[in-house]
Amino acid sequence: MSDVRILAIESSCDETAAAVVVNGRDMRSNVISSQIDLHTIYGGVVPELASRKHIEKINQVITQALQDAEMTLADIDVIGVTYGPGLVGALLVGVAEAKAISYAAKIPLVGVHHIEGHISANYIENRDLEPPFLCLVVSGGHTHLVKVSDYGKYEILGRTRDDAAGEAFDKVARAIGLGYPGGPKIEKASREGDPQAIDFPRAKVGDDVYDFSFSGLKSAVLNYLNGCSMKGIAVCQADVAASFQKAVTDVLVAHAERAIEEFGMERFAIAGGVASNGVIRQAMQEMCARHDVQFYRPSPILCTDNAAMIGAAAYYDFIAGKRSGLDLNAVPALKLGEA
Repeated sequence: MSDVRILAIESSCDETAAAVVVNGRDMRSNVISSQIDLHTIYGGVVPELASRKHIEKINQVITQALQDAEMTLADIDVIGVTYGPGLVGALLVGVAEAKAISYAAKIPLVGVHHIEGHISANYIENRDLEPPFLCLVVSGGHTHLVKVSDYGKYEILGRTRDDAAGEAFDKVARAIGLGYPGGPKIEKASREGDPQAIDFPRAKVGDDVYDFSFSGLKSAVLNYLNGCSMKGIAVCQADVAASFQKAVTDVLVAHAERAIEEFGMERFAIAGGVASNGVIRQAMQEMCARHDVQFYRPSPILCTDNAAMIGAAAYYDFIAGKRSGLDLNAVPALKLGEA
């Protein structure tokens, strides 16, 4: 089979991204225009502002991605685009752009599930990784423990019942005065703190051992801060950050370890923005080493939202025969397995 060159587009939240990926694993370019500085002012992502910024940037990042890959649209075989889940206005910008290019240049179109993209980020830097394997997807909007049976075939073992892990990081960071984005700021502050200083809860969801819940942990942090305020006790920001981060890490590792033991998997991967957290990566690596399981993680730049991961996922969807029509629409609450 000849090479399949994919132009991929990602605009599900607050990164406008485009990339060129060949055969699902050969990343020729990966351009990301971040909006963090814009949304920091408001303490989180403002959907309407995100959509407007995508409109401003999308042509620029696509042009740059093609230039970096030393290609033109004439060299592209497939257009891959995130169509859900995510912010509906943000998704629509990428989907409309992808459909326009597909129609004008007569290039096949493949709509990609955002979480499938995160999982597929592991294929780019790990040429030896093939299904089956377990993958923990932890990001600002999602916390999923997924059994990857084959390319494009997923079984969700567990998901968050409330806040995603990254969402909890953002809310706790705001509460202790660190600001946005919460993940990197909590990780940095925690380096000066004691992770055993405060005993925050590790939530268990009784009727499903693989489901997650982080809202109780977030509430426990807020209650601790309010208690200190009422008693006039000084809060050690670094200790709160380290103790909170330890509580999240312990839960993520425990769920992953249980799944590895139950399903006898020899390969385990992490993905998503929170997977760039050094403490979580180290804890997962140590857990996998104890079980003699091969551990995979993307570089931090491929953990955050990017288009290269969408190109990787689009390739496997394309060779499996998936095609999207010009009626492709944004699906903000798209579930994994519905793609």
